[in-house]
Order: sequence, then C-alpha cells, then structure tokens
Amino acid sequence: MLKRKYIDLIIVIIVVLAVVSYTYTSFYSDDDTVSIGYLPSDHDAALFVANASGMYRDAGLNVELHEYNNGGDLISAMTSGTVDVGYLGVTPVLSSISKDVPIKIVAGAQLEGSGLVTNEPDVTSIEDLKGKSIATPGQSSIQYMLLQYDLKKHDMTMSDITSPSMKVASMNDALKTGSIDAMLTYEPYMSIAEKQNNMTVVDTSHEILENHPCCAVVVTDKFANRHPDKVKKIAEIHKNATEKLENDPYGCVKYLPRNIVANETLEGQILANMSWVSDLNDTYKQDVRDFISTEKDLGVLNQTFSDEKLFYTA
Repeated sequence: MLKRKYIDLIIVIIVVLAVVSYTYTSFYSDDDTVSIGYLPSDHDAALFVANASGMYRDAGLNVELHEYNNGGDLISAMTSGTVDVGYLGVTPVLSSISKDVPIKIVAGAQLEGSGLVTNEPDVTSIEDLKGKSIATPGQSSIQYMLLQYDLKKHDMTMSDITSPSMKVASMNDALKTGSIDAMLTYEPYMSIAEKQNNMTVVDTSHEILENHPCCAVVVTDKFANRHPDKVKKIAEIHKNATEKLENDPYGCVKYLPRNIVANETLEGQILANMSWVSDLNDTYKQDVRDFISTEKDLGVLNQTFSDEKLFYTA
C-alpha cells in the first residue's frame, strides 16, 4: 500500500514537472525565437546572408528559418502564428492586407528579378504562346500577376492560355520534358534555364513591368506589437545584409542555400545584376503605390490602402 502511494506521488511529480517545462518552453523559449519564412529564391538573398554570416546571432537574435513553396503558403503560416517575419512577393502581401490579415511591410527586398521562359526557340513574344501552357508558382504569386499584365499588354487574356501552378524548382525539368510550354519564374531559375539549359527568355520582368517591386520583408502585427525592438534589429540587419550583397555579390554566394546554387559563377552574376532594396524610403513606397494601381487595373485588387495599413512604423 505504501509502495503504491510512492508510485502515485512520483507520477504526480512527473506530471507537474512536465507541465512546468511545457509552460516555460511555451512562454519563454518560443517567445525568444524569431520564426522567419522565405521562398527558395535569390530574391531572399539578404536573409540568407544575414543568417549564414552570423548577423542575427551577433545582434542577440535567435532565429529559425522555414522554407515555403509560394507566398500564399507563407502568408497562411504567418496568419496561423507559425511565422513572425516573412520574405515574400508583394502581390500576396497586398492581397492579404486587402482581406485585413494583420501584417505590415517593414522593408523592400528587391525589384523585378523574374522572367518568361520557354524551351521553344521560335517563340519571340507571349503572343506565340497562345493556346499553350505557361506555369507559375501559383495564383497568389507576383509571377501570376506579371503573366496577367503581359497578356493584357498583348491584347490577350488568361483564357488564351493554360496556367498550371507548380513548384518553381520543378519547372525547368517540366520544360525539358515538354510537360509545359513556358514558365514565368523567378531567379535563379530563370538564369539557370537560359545559361545552363539553353532555353529562351522571352521577356524579363523588367521588360514586362519596369521597376516593379517584387519581394518585401513583412511582419505580423502581433510580433511587431510585442517585440518592436526585435523588428528594429531585423530591419537594420536586412539593410546591412543588403549592403553586403551589393558590395560583394560573388563573395556572398557562399551564404546561399545549396539547393538554389546550381553554379557559383552564374549565381554571382545573378546577385550582381539584381536590383536590391533595403528600407522603406519614399521611392520604394511610391513603387508599391504604383503597383497597387496596376493590380487594380487588372482586377487583382479592388481597393487602395493608407500608408498606415501598408507600412510598419515604430
């Protein structure tokens, strides 16, 4: 009987310790970790540089990086509270803000950086792809929006093509095998297709919509309200990492995930040719406003936004 009481007491102690441990982990350890989501793209290179070169660590930030297939998936993770900060395209960001998802843009990441690519050398315009398939990362992606814009420029609509959604890393193989006729994709996959796979770049995103904002750094309102000091550090680190990219693009290749570096020399060329953005200056804000007007003209958005709803201010 006495032995049974000891056993029951031990069980109670174990349960209490488990609850205390879980509570501590939930309210302290997890709260100290910043979860940052990203896409497997050169557009997010500043994040990779910051993390791999120790900038977050040196600033006293404990970060975890999580990869997502597209901006829609990343926004869902931010909405659920799984991710605090995201590097993703401005199109899913604007779409989410229009639906009152509580997120804000902290900084721009880069401009342009995508392209329409085909494996058919005779194609010189999107008009030549009428009746064919053009893959994008998904309907919530900026590449899908650029596809709509390029079609409209040539008096075409989405009904003139088919547009399957695919993982970007799978598109090049799909082009090789003829599973798709073209893709509107982001770097490094556009340059890999052209330089290594001898495919044809029909239009770069610079040619489709010059100077358009592409990826941005975004925070959830919950994280920003609870940790304004961390948001400030993250913005400063983003700026420093971007400057490092601009000053030494070839040297920064070593910081990028291996799954997006097909060739180090080619990767250095891509980074050197990217148009980087590192803050929320007036020029970038106006680029976003202009982009909103373009999306409204396409019917992607049906409203405009105040700066207070769009941009984070400490």
